[in-house]
Amino acid sequence: MSYQLYYWTGLQGRGEFVRLCLEDAGAAYTDVARVEGDDVMNAFLEGEHAGALPFAPPFLVSGRLVIAQVANILQYLGPRHDLVPDSESARIYAHQLELTITDLVAEAHDVHHPVAGSLYYEDQREEAKMRAKDFRESRIPKFLHYFEKAVERGGGKYPLRRHSYVDLSLFQIMAGLEYAFPKAMKKQKVPLLRDLAKRVADRPNIATYLASERRVPFNTNGIFRHYPELDV
Repeated sequence: MSYQLYYWTGLQGRGEFVRLCLEDAGAAYTDVARVEGDDVMNAFLEGEHAGALPFAPPFLVSGRLVIAQVANILQYLGPRHDLVPDSESARIYAHQLELTITDLVAEAHDVHHPVAGSLYYEDQREEAKMRAKDFRESRIPKFLHYFEKAVERGGGKYPLRRHSYVDLSLFQIMAGLEYAFPKAMKKQKVPLLRDLAKRVADRPNIATYLASERRVPFNTNGIFRHYPELDV
């Protein structure tokens, strides 16, 4: 089966978590907006298409299914591509970890848009500096130490004791934070997470993807943005 992924062009964003899963699985998919332009999503977002109504991209079309929200999409893809263990408890735990990653992604976004997403970063610089200080000093350590403990409890290599879609998302988190907050990340003592991220990057399908043009570079339009004044 070939999937259709819908997400904004020109940035990694939340869609990247889904792309990494599809790429690692070697699944056939089309990144539709990159082919047809962002306007192709309007019919779905305005409810003019069959299937469930997505609130915002990313969303995935699989046959007659329209699936939105990253954690929900990965919960669907995981069992289909052997990217989550079979047991119910493991699948629930994987979803729990992914939802926590979703929380971290939202906080990373709000560092550079602390007042409103509709305003430019330049309109909220001072508020962003205050938000960034708390994010660097409190929230990054809190989230990363939680995930470090999850890997440790999983045996030291994987939170779920074997490779899963959660590992792919943790790789993206580590890559994004290293890009956006390189100084702050140097202070984080999370050797298990760093090792996990390296092993994910070395997986054959992921390594090929990261070296390809399909992997859009981090930039100041995405979730993880590097503004030096926010990483003092």
